[in-house]
Amino acid sequence: MSATILIVDDEQPIRRLLRNTLERAGYRVAEAMNGAEAMTQLRAEAPSGVLLDLGLPDRDGLELVPLIRRQGETAILVISARDATDQKVAALDLGADDYVTKPFDTEELLARLRVALRHRSLSAATPKIVRKGDLEIDLDQRVVRRGAEEIHLTRKEHDVLAILARSVGRVVTHDRILAAAWSREEDPRIEYLRIVVRNLRQKLETPGPVGSVIANELGVGYRLLAEA
Repeated sequence: MSATILIVDDEQPIRRLLRNTLERAGYRVAEAMNGAEAMTQLRAEAPSGVLLDLGLPDRDGLELVPLIRRQGETAILVISARDATDQKVAALDLGADDYVTKPFDTEELLARLRVALRHRSLSAATPKIVRKGDLEIDLDQRVVRRGAEEIHLTRKEHDVLAILARSVGRVVTHDRILAAAWSREEDPRIEYLRIVVRNLRQKLETPGPVGSVIANELGVGYRLLAEA
């Protein structure tokens, strides 16, 4: 059975564009034009994913993110004309899987939706092994290998990598990483995180089959480019 995607947007032309795009890709589509309709459709349709606009007529879309998240492992992609970094960070910290700004490319949107759906389906069981090319991250053993060779990481490098690996493919904000990896620090600073990520990139990324491993979402956070 095709996955159901709920479109929440008050602009009818945007809903039509998204419906046509999703149906061509094989999804079943439900629609809502405001927050109240969205919650009704969420209960009635139990969608696998939600494409959520923030500028709704009856309430701010950000208020809906934690309400949708409480329904279970529904993938949430915010689609909004708001491009300010603080809005992206707020949506992601509240539980959104990704944030796409308007105007958007429909193929990129579909690709991000596929990633969010795939990783939400895996999130009930925390991934034990994460791989990209010949790079393997074993979360249980806290071991990282390239082929048969083990790569030495410091404790803090392991901590940050594990945080990213548990949300593989999704953006993790700076604040979430700092709160988890520097929980005992009185004044965790983003400069500490940047140094750790730079060291991880030097150790993990190669020009060969692995390539880029950690993507920087400018001003927002980091995303691990791998597969559980």
